[in-house]
Amino acid sequence: MQTPGSTANPIKTGVRLALSGSWTIDRVEALEAQAALLAAQAGSAAQVVLDFGGIERLDTSGAWLIDRMRRQLTDKGIAKRVENLRPEHQILLNEAHYRSFPKSAARRSSYLMDMLVDIGESIVNIWRDFLSALAVLGEFIVSLGRMAVNPASFRFTSLIYHLEAFAFRSVPIIALISFLVGGIVAQQGIYQLRRFGAVTYAVDLIGILALRELGVFLTAIMIAGRSGSAVTAEIGSMKMRDEIDAMQVMGLRAAEVLIVPRLAALVLALPMLTLVADFAALFGGFLTCWIYGGISPESFMQRLQAAADFEELSIGLIKAPFMGLVIGLIASSEGFAVGGSAESLGRRVTAAVVKAIFTVIVVDGCFTMFFAAIHY
Repeated sequence: MQTPGSTANPIKTGVRLALSGSWTIDRVEALEAQAALLAAQAGSAAQVVLDFGGIERLDTSGAWLIDRMRRQLTDKGIAKRVENLRPEHQILLNEAHYRSFPKSAARRSSYLMDMLVDIGESIVNIWRDFLSALAVLGEFIVSLGRMAVNPASFRFTSLIYHLEAFAFRSVPIIALISFLVGGIVAQQGIYQLRRFGAVTYAVDLIGILALRELGVFLTAIMIAGRSGSAVTAEIGSMKMRDEIDAMQVMGLRAAEVLIVPRLAALVLALPMLTLVADFAALFGGFLTCWIYGGISPESFMQRLQAAADFEELSIGLIKAPFMGLVIGLIASSEGFAVGGSAESLGRRVTAAVVKAIFTVIVVDGCFTMFFAAIHY
């Protein structure tokens, strides 16, 4: 098999280029060099005759390079004529012809217009996320209805497993964070109230804040980062490996197997963890008031009982299931939206955590305004 070559012979009207050898992909370096040589041999001749009679083999790569050289001759205004071209080579030249793509003009951009476009895209994406979460909620409710008719189909083993993963294994980190934050809030309250001679009101501050807001808020954020990301990663990895499709082929509903146990576990876990966070925050505030503020344990307990009652505790417990449901809906919808790559999985896990934390803050704000409006 000969290497690709060419011979330049002058003629009356210009130059004759006789191509020879094998113009195939396995000789790509020689092809590039030969194509450049052909363009140089043409020079500034008025006409170029391309003789294909000596070509032994030709594939798409060789045809593409030859056609690129022909296009270069046309751009220079050189007339060309083809001789001894086999029919099969003509087909290759027609199918693998060189295409040039014009550069698109730079788009004139306006900062204000770009900002408005970004805002519009964000609103559209929020609406899409809402519809996706709503679809997951619909699947959850329909599956619960099916299980109410046939209780034997409910997966209690899966529920207990996820309860252990979401609730029991989260107790240490939830208790530690709540204890530290409770102590910090009490210390700042004592420091600020001391100048007014109202140190004992720090007990009211930590009691009301921990039971109404702090406990459930910290718990929801921690669960969104810890368990919400795990739900998205689990469902997303199953989606990547086509396990969800295989599950449906076996006659199993993905909502009953994947969504219901996880969402039910999150709805049950949040109130239990909120209780742990409440008591941990109160204990951190108690130690700080005792050591830093000089408030005796007896005085702390009496003041706490006068400032906070079951009503304060119930507000945090009422919020908790809704926050758990929101976290589960967002995590599940992001998991089902994972594509076929690890990059997609990473993006969806990150998005699930960010969206869940943001939504938890919004839900907490809505509940706070609601309870303030009804004077509860």
